[in-house]
Amino acid sequence: MIETWLTRTLGIDLPILGAPMGGRAGGELAGAVSRAGGLGMLGAARYTTPEWIAAESAVVRDTGLPFGVGLMTWSLGESAQHAALLDAAIEAKPALISLSFGDPAPYVEKIHAAGVPVLSQINTIEDLRIVEAAGVDAVAAQGTEAGGHTGRIGTLPLLQEVLEATNLPVLAAGGIGTGRGLAAVIAAGAEGAIVGTALLASPETTGPDYARDRLIAAGSADTVYTSVFDQARNQPWPTRWGGRALTNAFTRKYHNSDAGHAMLSGAYDPADPDLGVVYAGEAAGLVTESLPAAQVVERMAAQAEVLLRRFR
Repeated sequence: MIETWLTRTLGIDLPILGAPMGGRAGGELAGAVSRAGGLGMLGAARYTTPEWIAAESAVVRDTGLPFGVGLMTWSLGESAQHAALLDAAIEAKPALISLSFGDPAPYVEKIHAAGVPVLSQINTIEDLRIVEAAGVDAVAAQGTEAGGHTGRIGTLPLLQEVLEATNLPVLAAGGIGTGRGLAAVIAAGAEGAIVGTALLASPETTGPDYARDRLIAAGSADTVYTSVFDQARNQPWPTRWGGRALTNAFTRKYHNSDAGHAMLSGAYDPADPDLGVVYAGEAAGLVTESLPAAQVVERMAAQAEVLLRRFR
């Protein structure tokens, strides 16, 4: 077993968190990751509801295993309805709450009062200073290789910079799709990894079935960093964060175009594999078949342990 701050603090066997992928990571996926010995995370996107968090949390709680909930910080202040997502996350009694993409300062004290540690994914050193000041318990250096919304700095440069700049426990996210990637970031000093794309073809994910097939068929060069899907779906993400997605006919036509919102929303069709979004990272080429999430996590941890043992 690979023991780190993450495993000791959360009482888990493996230093792996399932990424809180909005629209993809529900209770079934989170439960599968936790059963394998990691920590599964629910992805509570802006468009989810408190009722969704309660229902999906119940799915994981039925396993008797710990889990986490991931929230998009920038959206929590939009309205009382969005703020209620945090209340629902706390009520679910998770082992961890992640607050990413924004300043978590207004929310950390409330989460800590419930006895729950807070993790924030960060994309720059400036982000690090903001979340440190907010009092988070750990950070994840999320590189641009990650699927979904992310920053513009590569995982390895960002991870090295963050490790040198903070005393907080640091995890790594972005491009980690096998035990080799996990071993690399652990050897560099990370306390664990957040894994998303490697799990996206697993049967426990939610979302359209075509997303699994498209990921399996894709190579690691078949992604694009774009905001075009946010514009088409009227998701008001701050402009500093684009999303990494698999390329398709929609991105080839509209990425970097000057098409307006009306044209984009009219052309977008989530039911069409050539037009709908599949957020996935540059580890796409490592996903070649649909495997149960537990098998992906267990295989990753076992390979990393063998590799790290060479240096003991």
